[in-house]
Amino acid sequence: MESTMTAIEMTGIVDEQRRLWLDGILPVHGPVRVRVLVLYPLGEEEDEIEWLQAAAHNPAFAFLSNPEEDIYTLTDGEPFHDEV
Repeated sequence: MESTMTAIEMTGIVDEQRRLWLDGILPVHGPVRVRVLVLYPLGEEEDEIEWLQAAAHNPAFAFLSNPEEDIYTLTDGEPFHDEV
């Protein structure tokens, strides 16, 4: 028998013993069995580098190498200074 599932997004930390510690209290009255989906970064730097390499070698972007696509100069626009 299938049941309807509700999703809750919450952050947490996995400790050295591979235990999951949630940052808050779940809004679920237990005891009740749950399914847990854990999303974690494999390495943000590697992911970005991999993505940039894939984009640089993707033939879908080959048209950007055409001289007629180079329509902007360094004097176009205004500088952006992030104040974070």
